[in-house]
Amino acid sequence: MIGVIRGTGSCVPERVLTNDGIAGLVETSDGWIRERTGIEERRVVTTETCASLAAEAARWALQDAGMDAAELELIVVSTMSPTRVMPCTACEVQAAIGAGAAQCFDLNAACSGFVAAWHTVNAYMAAGFVKKALIVGSECLSKVTDWTDRSTCILFGDGAGAVVVSAEEGSPYLPAACSDGAAGGALTLRNRQDGSPFQATGEAAKPEGSYFMEMDGQAVFKFAVRKVPQVIEEVLEKNRLGREAISHYVLHQANQRIVEAVARRLGEPMEKFPMNLQRYGNTSSASIPILLDELNRGGALKSGEKLVLAGFGGGLTWGAAVTEWRKA
Repeated sequence: MIGVIRGTGSCVPERVLTNDGIAGLVETSDGWIRERTGIEERRVVTTETCASLAAEAARWALQDAGMDAAELELIVVSTMSPTRVMPCTACEVQAAIGAGAAQCFDLNAACSGFVAAWHTVNAYMAAGFVKKALIVGSECLSKVTDWTDRSTCILFGDGAGAVVVSAEEGSPYLPAACSDGAAGGALTLRNRQDGSPFQATGEAAKPEGSYFMEMDGQAVFKFAVRKVPQVIEEVLEKNRLGREAISHYVLHQANQRIVEAVARRLGEPMEKFPMNLQRYGNTSSASIPILLDELNRGGALKSGEKLVLAGFGGGLTWGAAVTEWRKA
């Protein structure tokens, strides 16, 4: 069996934060941010939550698929910024949309999360465990961003994207996924509950450091432009596909320069690399499904086209998948 996308949906917060708005918080400018990232604005939550964004994206995806939530057998939410540790965001989505028959769990592979969730759901379907599933990437990164740190606060935004997937006849495409925990210090986010109540008197109650995202921008850039083309080539080789077979490379929307560098290294035209990061910034695991929803609703995807989905981020983690667009 092969997992096929039957519907897409997305939801972003109402509040728009422009580059000029960020220039009111740190020493920067609209031109400086655009030149280095390609980002013009991003959305940030006010009253919305990771779970509420995810649920609304799920509703749109179900409507697009013409499917009732009660038909879902599995819900997987990828997030590194959940509203709660427990219950998991997937269970909150289940309750919000009325998908009482679905098994639910979250996973965290940072900006590679949607691809990891895609691999997971397709493995469930190939094994015959489920036939209908919902995959959501949802993030509220504004809550874990240091808005006094110019190197990171210009990059991130909030939002959610979702796809409804059904199991159809066919041989599944083989995945490609990698991790390098030894390099994980390049992009980190510490848990605020990392202190121990059993530490001896006089010991530091909590380790020193920030509870916001911290990033070595140069290290992450070099990692992405080297590893993403490699993993795309790997997934194509595994599935015996040439680059000419791929209509669109749907990459994690981290930075325009990274996407352009990947295209150059693959020797592929930029027309194959759609981007929307200029409007949303880096939304981590939500970026690929948000972009898929925009491509779907804009009529950019044609039945029978093959797509490559590729994510990369904290961990360090990176991965790619091939899928065929079969939505009616």
